[in-house]
Amino acid sequence: MLDLLNPYYYGIRVRNWLYDKGFISACKFHVPVISVGNLSVGGSGKSSLVRYIAELLSEDFHVCILSRGYRRRTRGTLLVSHRGKILHSWQEAGDEPYMLAKQLRKISLVVDENRCRGARFALKELSPDLFILDDGFQHRKIHRDLDILLLKKRDLSDRLLPFGRLREPISSIQRADLLVVAYGELETFEYQHPHKITLRMVRENWKVIRSSDEAQAEDLSKLSFVAFAGLGDNEQFFRTLQRLGIKVEEKLSLPDHYHYRDFKLKEDKLYITTFKDVVKLKPADNLYYLDFDVKVAGLKEVLEKLIIKNLKGR
Repeated sequence: MLDLLNPYYYGIRVRNWLYDKGFISACKFHVPVISVGNLSVGGSGKSSLVRYIAELLSEDFHVCILSRGYRRRTRGTLLVSHRGKILHSWQEAGDEPYMLAKQLRKISLVVDENRCRGARFALKELSPDLFILDDGFQHRKIHRDLDILLLKKRDLSDRLLPFGRLREPISSIQRADLLVVAYGELETFEYQHPHKITLRMVRENWKVIRSSDEAQAEDLSKLSFVAFAGLGDNEQFFRTLQRLGIKVEEKLSLPDHYHYRDFKLKEDKLYITTFKDVVKLKPADNLYYLDFDVKVAGLKEVLEKLIIKNLKGR
């Protein structure tokens, strides 16, 4: 009921109604589009899920990721990577697109604040087999063949901006084709939608990697770190370190997409951060990052049924 007093609520409702009724049209392409998004501001594992899907599909298809390139120094259409070859810096591409380009060796990645324009560029210049639309749930300007929505436990009890962290009412779940429950390894959240396929994303096979040579730290019991992050939800990073038994002597919580221009490492300290943050820093012997694998049981079968069989049949 409190949302009924929030002007933002009515703006979102009107915008979605205009799209639902066709008064605002969406651009549509001849290759499949998989959208990955969420309901709330801040971290929910979107980049991890995009990476997982891209890794599954890029074995057989040329995958192109479409991203807005939030807080990049450039504007317009930018080809960040082509089949694994990185063409621009993180400052030019945006930190999250650059991170994905570093992680994924076979994909192409295009950033554009106008993602219809970015998709047209990609189709003309790259000829991808399919698109993955990063952070696409609210970006309804592009028609999608599969709309995947990530959910956190907090989303179900949160409120709309500016009083909470939701970008849309929880009722917008109905628009999704597939729900993925995030951070399953951090909190008990056994949500199951009564009418929609609901899967569970788990991060596993955690590794602490030294940035200077990509060597994996072996005996973590002897190491103690200064932990820092500039994420939408830094607490989930700190909670993960605690759950893994990694010793942390100090926590530095920085704003999302932090630039690190004045950030200096003390030589007598060890530091640990995320991959999104470490790509913005110069490699050092005392700088480590936390890496992991992602598992979503059942997602490969869904993609096979809804996307892959159609691609193979073309």
